[in-house]
Amino acid sequence: MAAVYTAVATATGDGRGGHTTSSDGVINLDLAVPKEMGGPGGEKTNPEQLFAAGYAACFHGAARLVAGKQKADTTGSSVTAEVGIGSNGQGGFALEVTLKVNFPALDQATAEAIVETAHQVCPYSNATRNNIPVELVVTTNPA
Repeated sequence: MAAVYTAVATATGDGRGGHTTSSDGVINLDLAVPKEMGGPGGEKTNPEQLFAAGYAACFHGAARLVAGKQKADTTGSSVTAEVGIGSNGQGGFALEVTLKVNFPALDQATAEAIVETAHQVCPYSNATRNNIPVELVVTTNPA
């Protein structure tokens, strides 16, 4: 693969309780371990939120690309990514993802076909495939 873009970010401090900054300064965030994991939580982000935001945006872009090629209406569409973290049962941690995709202007069958194709196109999906469970939930609100 020849990369056309490389994102660069640096974490400092106490890892999950530290700070992260992108090379261009757009991301400049304090991190905190969520309360559910024994940390302070609060108004700071964590790696799972950042991963969820990236995956949701990337998958939405892939779905809109696929839909556009089919001239399908993406008006009001959205993707919500839920990223769970827990024990892998071997002393480490594992992730799981649920992608909730909504295409309000499409019928269910068309929306599901677009989402399945997008799951083959999206680089996050390609990176996670066979590594972590990813559930696709497709909803529509046809007129």
